[in-house]
Amino acid sequence: MVERSKDWLDQAEWDLKHAKNDVEYGFYDWACFSAQQSAEKALKAVFQKMGAEAWGHSVYDLLVNLKERLNVNEKLIDYALELDKAYIPTRYPNAHPSSSPRRRYTRMEAERMIGYAEEILRLCKDILSKI
Repeated sequence: MVERSKDWLDQAEWDLKHAKNDVEYGFYDWACFSAQQSAEKALKAVFQKMGAEAWGHSVYDLLVNLKERLNVNEKLIDYALELDKAYIPTRYPNAHPSSSPRRRYTRMEAERMIGYAEEILRLCKDILSKI
């Protein structure tokens, strides 16, 4: 397997920037999704660097897997659970009882998820700087 942790981290940073831009334009659903994607890709960068496989899209599952190898703050596990809730419902109207995803997410929610993604990204950068 070709080691591409820098590419994964680069995309994670780009997704986080995308999330922040989406907040500014009121695309709160996409900001939440992009925050989830940022955290997922940052974690996959770590696994890439460690030479390990990282499958799936769950930030929670990736963090729990990482916690088996390294020290991970428990609050990040809670953040991951919330980020994962933005993976599907932010994009599909039939994930909600009524209305479209664009009407189901708020600025406050998007900013909170961006903050969670920033903390997970920070953890991943710290780990990557040491391995």
